[in-house]
Amino acid sequence: MIKPMDRNELIEDLKGHILDELPLEDVNPDDLQADTLLFDEDGLGLDSLDAVELVVLLEKHYDVAVADAEAARKIFSTLSSLADYVLEQQAGSGNA
Repeated sequence: MIKPMDRNELIEDLKGHILDELPLEDVNPDDLQADTLLFDEDGLGLDSLDAVELVVLLEKHYDVAVADAEAARKIFSTLSSLADYVLEQQAGSGNA
């Protein structure tokens, strides 16, 4: 069973997993805020391989799947949008 978290806790948890599990260079925790753009060059500048790793991360840590590529673009825009999606999916499946 996944431990219920509020939105702010989830954002911090996601931040930790992203920093630990994605091959990010020269990124420290202060660089990654709730509204940081994940795939924009003005943000983290993640690429398509990082997107695959994010999908795996969500499934592994939160038991949440992202099947729709179009929806993934919106879901993966910021930490806030990721957190909102996880909370929405967990609420719908009874995991929250």
